[in-house]
Amino acid sequence: MIKKLFFIINLLVLPAVAHLQTTEGIDTKQLPSVNLKDMGGKAVNTSSLGFTGPVIISFWATWCAPCKKELNAINDIYETWQEKTGVNLVAVSIDDEKTKSQVPVYVNGKAWDFLVLMDPNGDFKRAMGVNNVPHTFLVDQSGNIVYSHNNYAPGDEEKLYAEILKLTNK
Repeated sequence: MIKKLFFIINLLVLPAVAHLQTTEGIDTKQLPSVNLKDMGGKAVNTSSLGFTGPVIISFWATWCAPCKKELNAINDIYETWQEKTGVNLVAVSIDDEKTKSQVPVYVNGKAWDFLVLMDPNGDFKRAMGVNNVPHTFLVDQSGNIVYSHNNYAPGDEEKLYAEILKLTNK
């Protein structure tokens, strides 16, 4: 019985999960236009972020331990990534009305040096097809979503960096 279960998992579940983790080889999708606010309350439209290079969009929440691990790992090497590739990071908090006040406390405490946007109603989350966090996307200079990764394990940031390097031909 156990062997049959493992066979079914290997045959059906793992390929489906692998398919969800990357958008490579799939028709690219354009970044949707949604109005969000930064931590200071300034309106920002997601389709016109104003960056000249590639953009990482990472959906996260203050209550999500893997989200914070991923963004803290990227934060540690973000300056180097920017210097070498021109990439920018946008962390999109999906904290709701109850927990969104914790976002600036956490972000400022960690001294994150990237744009943090608030999506308390989940409008951008739904437009991007995000079901759970962390969920990270890589967007090219034309606004096309070229890579997607769901969840986080240590070392995933290196896979993301490899995708950035491919995109920037570095």
